[in-house]
Amino acid sequence: MPAWLLYALISAFFAALTAVFAKAGLKEVNSDLATAIRTAIILFITWGIVFFKGNAGGVNTLSRNNWLFLTLSAIATGASWLFYYKALQLGKASEVTAIDKGSIVFTILLSFFFLKEPLTPKLLVGAGLVFLGMLVIVWK
Repeated sequence: MPAWLLYALISAFFAALTAVFAKAGLKEVNSDLATAIRTAIILFITWGIVFFKGNAGGVNTLSRNNWLFLTLSAIATGASWLFYYKALQLGKASEVTAIDKGSIVFTILLSFFFLKEPLTPKLLVGAGLVFLGMLVIVWK
């Protein structure tokens, strides 16, 4: 198994835990406040890992392009988390997460247009199945 696949599977597992724990933690809590608390904890943990591994010096080597796209990514992440937590607060974790994972479809399209990644038949079929799966899960 390629290393990227193992990391992606572990990520998917932790994303599932994130949804379940967040839904449980959102009872009678403002979703924006919950997101801020989550973000502060993540900030502490990730900087702890960076310092523990001795990678903090890498900040000095970042280009303007790195800073631009990491900043845009951070803004997109923040917006995603704020809307995700609000959706979790209002909806079922299983349904909200299914729609959230629809980001796969958006990622494929955006990667094609902005990163010039190829759209293969396999990728298009997979994206179509993900989209159909989202519809099936939220169909009333």
